[in-house]
Amino acid sequence: MYQKEFLKGTIKTVLLCLLDEHTEMYGYEITQLVKVRSENEINLTEGALYPALHKLEANGLVDTFVKKVDGRNRKYYQLTTLGSKEASKAKKGWLQFNNLIGNVINSFNHA
Repeated sequence: MYQKEFLKGTIKTVLLCLLDEHTEMYGYEITQLVKVRSENEINLTEGALYPALHKLEANGLVDTFVKKVDGRNRKYYQLTTLGSKEASKAKKGWLQFNNLIGNVINSFNHA
């Protein structure tokens, strides 16, 4: 089981990478994809998701638009050009950091 503090530090990267992978997504869709890909281990709440998305939008990394689906308005999120560049940097940075932490943790097994 992961520690919830890990998600707090990586939610920006998760959102950027998911939005980079998909042209556009809406909030509930994001939460469900995270849930499925984490095998029901990560439950991304609205209280964590929307403030993070709003911050990405305020920083010019995400644009929003409304689309009518089944008679309801649904707010979609998509990366800006700057957001796409940031997603690429975030993914590379995460992979490097994950590798470094793995090296640190694995060194405990050898001590």
